Amino acid sequence: MAATDFKDYYAILGISKTASPEEIKQAFRKLARKYHPDVNPNNKQAEATFKEVNEAYEVLSDVDKRKKYDQFGQYWKQAGQGFPSGGAGVDMGGFDFSQYGSFDEFVNELLGRFGGPSPRGGRQSYSYSSTSRGRPSGYGGFNDFGGFQDVGTGAAQDTEAAIALTLTEAFAGVKKRFSLGNETIEVSIPPGAKTGTRLRVRGKGQFNPMTQQRGDLYLKVELQPHTFFQFEGDNLVCEVPITPDEATLGASIDVPTLDGSVNVKLPAGVRSGQSLRLRGKGWALAKGGRSDQLVKVAIVPPKDLSPQEREYYEKIRAIRTYNPRSHLQQFKF
Repeated sequence: MAATDFKDYYAILGISKTASPEEIKQAFRKLARKYHPDVNPNNKQAEATFKEVNEAYEVLSDVDKRKKYDQFGQYWKQAGQGFPSGGAGVDMGGFDFSQYGSFDEFVNELLGRFGGPSPRGGRQSYSYSSTSRGRPSGYGGFNDFGGFQDVGTGAAQDTEAAIALTLTEAFAGVKKRFSLGNETIEVSIPPGAKTGTRLRVRGKGQFNPMTQQRGDLYLKVELQPHTFFQFEGDNLVCEVPITPDEATLGASIDVPTLDGSVNVKLPAGVRSGQSLRLRGKGWALAKGGRSDQLVKVAIVPPKDLSPQEREYYEKIRAIRTYNPRSHLQQFKF
């Protein structure tokens, strides 16, 4: 880790490392008033400083967080401006700080943000961002929300993270457990969530030291790719292979749906790429009911023919009267 990665929260607040809780609070209030976005509209530098001041106070005002931060500072110095390689940890009061690949990873976990350390120095699949909105605590269903507002007076800090779901989990609904710092929460995700769906969990966002309130946690759903089903708007789409004789003569075939296999009748003469609609077999809709499942037909010729199959295909070719390219004869250059 480079020397510039480490943030000196004491220096940010302009206090000594032996400062009392009251001195920390006084320094924070002074700087928060000075750099507050309401006092400095459209000033990106002041906004960035305000966020740093908030972050510093959130760490140093908590006894346990401050202790871990101080221990991390000692570890950072011992590491010589870089973490030791080979996975060897430096013991600091029984805590292995070498698991963090950067200062950001350390402080994200310390403050209960997503994106902390993962095994072998990797990162979790959750993204993190913060914003501000003042809302009462509680629990809300999922809705699509627009851009987040800037930090306002007395507003709590909202947090946004991405959550990956399988198609089965999203269709049926699922309960997920998360660790936010030292807190474990359980979230019920209702049936029908899709990629881009936002789920709000009230009162589980960042802590705002000025108001002593927490913002909301927003979970943005990301569906893992499925080998058979894809989305086309609200409808589900799948591709089903059929044989040339099924396409020519028509047939009854079994097609997987989210409710289990259903029998579908193929009309004689169906073309490759043509879609058959299974009404009410698609995705759960927010307004109630289900969308449709579109079955796209793909005619697949056999690669390996038995001697008898080849014989009959050759006979069909010899007596065939249909020419699908007859219309191309009009094009002469």
